[in-house]
Amino acid sequence: MNRLRSRLVLAFLLATLAPLGISLWITTSLLEHSLSLSTTTEVEELSVALERTAREFYQQSRDLLRLDVEAGRALPRKFLLTKRAEWPPDLVVFWESGEQRRFQLASSMDNQLHYLVRTPEGVARYSRTLGAMRMSEVSSLLAKARTRVEKSRTRDIRRGFLTTLLLLAATIGALSIAVIVFFAHRISRPVQKLTDALQRLAAGDFATRVETGRKDEIGAALEAFNHMAGQLQQSRERLVMLTHLSSWQALGRKMAHEVKNSLTPIRLTVEEMAARQRRAAPESRAFFDQAAQIIVDEVNRLERRVRAFSDLAAEPPVNSAILDVNAICEERAGFLRAAHPGVVYDLRLAGGHPIARGDEDLVRAILTNLMENAAEAAGGGGVVLCRTSALNGSVYLEVHDSGPGLSPHARETLFQPTISFKKTGMGLGLSIARKSALLSGGDICLIDGELGGAAFRVTLRESEETWAHHAS
Repeated sequence: MNRLRSRLVLAFLLATLAPLGISLWITTSLLEHSLSLSTTTEVEELSVALERTAREFYQQSRDLLRLDVEAGRALPRKFLLTKRAEWPPDLVVFWESGEQRRFQLASSMDNQLHYLVRTPEGVARYSRTLGAMRMSEVSSLLAKARTRVEKSRTRDIRRGFLTTLLLLAATIGALSIAVIVFFAHRISRPVQKLTDALQRLAAGDFATRVETGRKDEIGAALEAFNHMAGQLQQSRERLVMLTHLSSWQALGRKMAHEVKNSLTPIRLTVEEMAARQRRAAPESRAFFDQAAQIIVDEVNRLERRVRAFSDLAAEPPVNSAILDVNAICEERAGFLRAAHPGVVYDLRLAGGHPIARGDEDLVRAILTNLMENAAEAAGGGGVVLCRTSALNGSVYLEVHDSGPGLSPHARETLFQPTISFKKTGMGLGLSIARKSALLSGGDICLIDGELGGAAFRVTLRESEETWAHHAS
């Protein structure tokens, strides 16, 4: 059964992890392709080229300004030492540095280049416009580009994204596996129970059952198994009953034959005794009368036993017919009321006249035996309840009595032949009754009594004919 669970888990894993793996592969491929199109490299190359161009432009502007100064094409603005207090701060710094010459960008206009020259009178400043290029703006853009490039280098986007994706996929996979194992266990557990029950049933335990409670196909399979096990148990009990009856039938036929062979000489002897009694002396007649009566009583008792075993051993033909079970119950109750005037017969007959199929003589004999036993158990002032009903293709006849009930030993051996619990009984009545019920396609079972005593239920097959058709 663990192999079934493993196969279910493997099937679920293939159904979930395979698409997940394919999705992960496609995602990583697209990610690599997308990152390969990143502009980080281009930005770095562009910033380097822009920086180089800016430097060359600045150097070229310096060279041109120096040439203009040397050729006398540029006119300076002179800052005299006598007015040093009015100098701009950048000129003061240049003068105090001791340098002879310096190029620098104007502090107020970063697109203007100054060429500072130290003279005996002070400082001469030559200027040149750089056009639309603003060096401070270019420097700021270059700094931002370098910062972004450095950040992209310090962070591994691929590794971070792939790690996150793998963790997410692992989490989803673990949850999927947990759900798969749960459902696989839920599916395989009742199947395992069913397999164990089948093994016990095959070993001969026909009373085994499986707990149900599911409403799906597995629940239907468990219900079907329980129904099958119940049918097999009933069939086995019936087979055992019929096997026992077959053995007792053979014994009954042999016993009846032997007893009949013994009755004939006994009867002839009694007749001879009666003839001699008429010729005997008057004082011997009383003894002969007593002896003859004893023999006659014993012969009658033997004849009853012979008839009982003959009935058990007999195989009468079964004439299946349509039966109105309500009418049969009423007729049997009316017949037995005269024999048991102190017993109250309570008839609770189902409406609609349930129709059964079986042998009418056998069913009448079954009811007679059950109702007769119930009346004897109830005694004077007791109650015998007879109930009929129909359900799920079967017709039921129940006989309850208000007697003392049955002992546990009596319940276990109730339908076994030659076991009697009455002084005048042979112990074959219920065996014959159950045999008749089985021959009619039904059965007899012991149920809980409603009146405190014993109770029996006769099951017959429901006829497909309607009561109206039967009445016609």
